[in-house]
Amino acid sequence: MLDGSGRPVAPVALYLKELIARDSSPLTPRSYGMDLLRWFRFLWALGIEWDRATREDARDFMLWMKVADKPKRLHWRHRGKALSKIPPPRSGRPAPGTPNPVTGKPTVGAKYSPATRAHCETVLREFYNFHLDESTGSLLVNPFPLVRGRRLSQLGTQRDGGKKHRNRRTGLYRPTVPQRVPRRIPDEMYAKVFAGLRSHRDRALLAFWVATGARAEELLTVKQGGAIVGEQTVSVIRKGTRDYQDLAATPDAFVWLRLYQESAWKKGVPRGRHHPLWWTLRRPWRPLEYDAARMMFNRANDLLGANWTFTICGTRRRS
Repeated sequence: MLDGSGRPVAPVALYLKELIARDSSPLTPRSYGMDLLRWFRFLWALGIEWDRATREDARDFMLWMKVADKPKRLHWRHRGKALSKIPPPRSGRPAPGTPNPVTGKPTVGAKYSPATRAHCETVLREFYNFHLDESTGSLLVNPFPLVRGRRLSQLGTQRDGGKKHRNRRTGLYRPTVPQRVPRRIPDEMYAKVFAGLRSHRDRALLAFWVATGARAEELLTVKQGGAIVGEQTVSVIRKGTRDYQDLAATPDAFVWLRLYQESAWKKGVPRGRHHPLWWTLRRPWRPLEYDAARMMFNRANDLLGANWTFTICGTRRRS
């Protein structure tokens, strides 16, 4: 993370170094860094040093996130171009936050969601707790405190041993995150999405996502030796725990996988147990990443006018 002059921000670099030392997921420092960048830009605009921020500054920041519009990202194809050469956005798109007529799922809104604001509050509170423990700078108090009292919540679950109450503390400015309604793709719509895919690779990917219920990133990092045809399983590394787990798949998924592999190997895609299982369809050959897989699925969505996601697709058979 760099400041306006292009130099690394020392307190953020130290905190991210701590995260990496804790063996966090590679995506965790990036996610935390985006929240910290948003906070530091807020402080820079007001001319406030990070270790002089007060509770009032934290309160104003959380209020700003509640009412501000998210910044619009420029497509990578148009970066570096003059504004006059950038084409206008496509017409006919639904307004942000409106429900999709096919799925009923709302589109991405223009404001920061409660989940984004809650994640940001947690990251900033932990960031300042770390620097308080390290006695960094002139920091005296955490501008993102916990509530003073303890909130009682009724649980009564096996996780807490059947206790009726447990003392919990939460961030003072942490928003309430509503629970999501479980969704799934109906069988007839899943067939249409599957028919809209363009290649054997895309069909194999979708078949494995639905059969295993694995996260998109978990399946994309599978090696060729992890797809065991004789046992009808695929080996993934679980997010968070990093456990190596074999997930059962369907025979249809392995049929599409074999069709994809035969065509890919004939084109020159690297072959071997330790090579990635999923590759791009064109040269130069590169392991398939999440963004490319998401665009593949979005193209099938566009044909139907839907907005299904990997999360919904992956839980179809389990719901």
